[in-house]
Amino acid sequence: MKLIKTAFRSLIGNGLKTWLNVFVLSISFVMIIIMQGILQGWSKQAIEDAVRWEIADGQYWQEKYDPHDPFTLDSSTMQIPEVFATDIKNHLIEPVLITQGTIYPDGRMQGVLLKGIQPDQHLLEIPTDSLNKVTDEIPVVMGAYMARQAKLKLNDVLTLRWRDRNGTFEAADIRIVGVFKTTVPAIDVGTLWLPLDRLQMMTLNEGCANVLIKSPEKEVVDIAGWNFKTTEKLTETTLLMVKTKSIGTSVFYVVFLLLGMLAIFDTQTLSIFRRQKEIGTMIALGMTRKQVVRHFTMEGSLYAILALAFGAVWGAPLFYYMVEKGITFPAVEAADFGIPMGDTMYAVITPGLVIGTVLFIFIVTALVSYLPAKKIAKMNPTEAIRGKAL
Repeated sequence: MKLIKTAFRSLIGNGLKTWLNVFVLSISFVMIIIMQGILQGWSKQAIEDAVRWEIADGQYWQEKYDPHDPFTLDSSTMQIPEVFATDIKNHLIEPVLITQGTIYPDGRMQGVLLKGIQPDQHLLEIPTDSLNKVTDEIPVVMGAYMARQAKLKLNDVLTLRWRDRNGTFEAADIRIVGVFKTTVPAIDVGTLWLPLDRLQMMTLNEGCANVLIKSPEKEVVDIAGWNFKTTEKLTETTLLMVKTKSIGTSVFYVVFLLLGMLAIFDTQTLSIFRRQKEIGTMIALGMTRKQVVRHFTMEGSLYAILALAFGAVWGAPLFYYMVEKGITFPAVEAADFGIPMGDTMYAVITPGLVIGTVLFIFIVTALVSYLPAKKIAKMNPTEAIRGKAL
């Protein structure tokens, strides 16, 4: 305890230089927590949105279905297993039929994915109830990004062309009966949602689907020809992407941390050089070299403690704002990046994140403080008192 008090008095004696170092180190402390908190919040939000809009409690994929290979759509269109007939009626299983099509807005040609789903489904947040509207055309709902890219709006009528099971091309008019905003590009970009029975009839694939979405109330069963994909499996790409972004953004707070560490190292080195007589006197009065090294290491480590206290004062309101209000990107659409990302990103700051950051900065600060202090072990007390030990 006496060592801490002595080190603290020496540290305060450095005046403005001490507080400048503390301020720089507190910036590193706050920035690390905020940036990691935003990444954790993004990961959590992306997974929750994917579950609410696309995945539910997992999906059965026909064994030949590959969402990244459009050539598998025809071969993976199979009859829905009879074992799910009751579950489909009770909306515990929602079949989705997927095929390719082409739309012609204002004479332009644009390829799309046609996805058929029951209008009265409630597993996903897609507003499919709009598909129940009675129109002379085929009712369709789409995402806001898709509507903007195709320059379409609510109640627009345009031509759709598709190919049925026999390879015959057909065409009909569709009407946009609903436009929804989502943070999940997979259900928005290049996608049109139609009534399941209508799309099955159009493609001559009555009773068929490519994907079966499962409710949390339905247990997983093994079905020949269908592979079940868990929520964890379906979101692992998002988690990997967030992890990659975390490694990339670490460069920014490493820069802040290095600035703080460089200032501390420079201060400690200069302090030892200028305080040679004081160090020699300490050793001459009976302090061992190890005790003097511990004194200067403790003195440098106190920077981290002061930075923690100072950072908590000005960083706490910022933490609260990032958790409750988040950071908003009004001009950014998630689909522009092809990743699940909301207009507002909220930080998730956990005790583990704060404690881990504090320990990391404290250890690094102690190490940086110890390195110049090692020179004390080589000092000759007599030369140190004369100021010529270094």
